[in-house]
Amino acid sequence: MNRQITPFATPHRQMDQFGARVASQLDDAARQLPHDVLERLRAARTQALAHRRVASTVAAPVVLAQGASAALGAGSGFWGRAASWLPLVALTVGLLCIGTLQEEMRASEIAEVDAELLTGDLPPTAYTDPGFTQYLKFGAQD
Repeated sequence: MNRQITPFATPHRQMDQFGARVASQLDDAARQLPHDVLERLRAARTQALAHRRVASTVAAPVVLAQGASAALGAGSGFWGRAASWLPLVALTVGLLCIGTLQEEMRASEIAEVDAELLTGDLPPTAYTDPGFTQYLKFGAQD
């Protein structure tokens, strides 16, 4: 059987081989060090481990990918849930305000047209007469 190595696996294999060669050379060099140097290195390693800082974790917003969609998570707890619902509440309030404003504008336009009809020179029945529409189209050109 002839196995083919994919081009994606080759760089990883080469890096692993290089790392193994470097590690073996370092181990060989460490065996040749004098005992007092090895003890100082061990003491320094112990001291460094004793003084190391423990990394603290902080909850941060995370993008969670699920298939072809992504969701923004704000963490857990009350404030995380409130922050998740805030855009939906803002969108709902905005849509309700827009709907109310459009209804008010439409009502004011209708009121203006009604006021013009009632205070104008022509009776309201003239606007429903088909001959009046023809008169407006052709009579205004004369």
